[in-house]
Amino acid sequence: MTMAPGTAAAGPALSTASALADTYLRLAGCCEALDARVASPGPGAAGRFSGSELTERQDTLDAFVDAEAARIRRRGQTARRDVAASRALHDYLWSVSLLMSGAWYLDRRVPRIHPSEVRLDLTTGAFEVTPTSDFACLPDDPAALLPGARVLGHEEALRAELRSAVADHVRPLLTAIGPAVRRGPRALWGMVADDLVSGIWYLGRTLDQEERAIRAATELLPTGIPPFPGGAGFRRLTGREGQRYLTRTRLGCCLYYTLAPDEACLTCPRTCDAERVRRLEAED
Repeated sequence: MTMAPGTAAAGPALSTASALADTYLRLAGCCEALDARVASPGPGAAGRFSGSELTERQDTLDAFVDAEAARIRRRGQTARRDVAASRALHDYLWSVSLLMSGAWYLDRRVPRIHPSEVRLDLTTGAFEVTPTSDFACLPDDPAALLPGARVLGHEEALRAELRSAVADHVRPLLTAIGPAVRRGPRALWGMVADDLVSGIWYLGRTLDQEERAIRAATELLPTGIPPFPGGAGFRRLTGREGQRYLTRTRLGCCLYYTLAPDEACLTCPRTCDAERVRRLEAED
């Protein structure tokens, strides 16, 4: 990830928005895979479209899928229309979920990022996020006294707020892009659950906190909690030399295997545990 500061406020956090901007910038320092930047309110530059426009304008949604198909072609691959749509959706879900779950993981704060507060550069796939003016937090948070901070009573209430914030953000996009992806609601919500969990897992690994991240993701989704059809579902595999590996099986599928069958995700439903162990040992 490269999350470059835009015109977000620098220095001490004096508002909920500047506190969130600081959190997003901290995410920039440890999440290489997320291509996003903090932006100030106002209209986006030419060629950038908001999350709201993706759900409200068919031509923008078509351009969103077309841009992903073009990026796939530049990598020397060809994607079916539903595969390009699935890959574009996966990137959006993972990126936006990580912005919310990252704030929760790092600072125990849950922002409500609205689709209008996310802009996407269709050419590069980079995201811009405008820090929201409010977030949920716990009573002992130093920011709890800031105007716009919504104080919740306990950790489970904060986890419920994160699940709700992610679901509310992505629901309109799932409805809009579902026909292009050619999958039903359960499969689409499975993708959301996967990307929410995998973003937390990824963040934990980058911070050398994998065990903590696994616990956090499992507490967030211990099982299926509507609309998410299943839980984090982590388990451990044992290699030939007794090594222990963490893994899970995705609830949905991003269809990457259709582009590079030999490089399918370690969590792909099509990958058996024996294959997971072989590939993990090859990486050691």
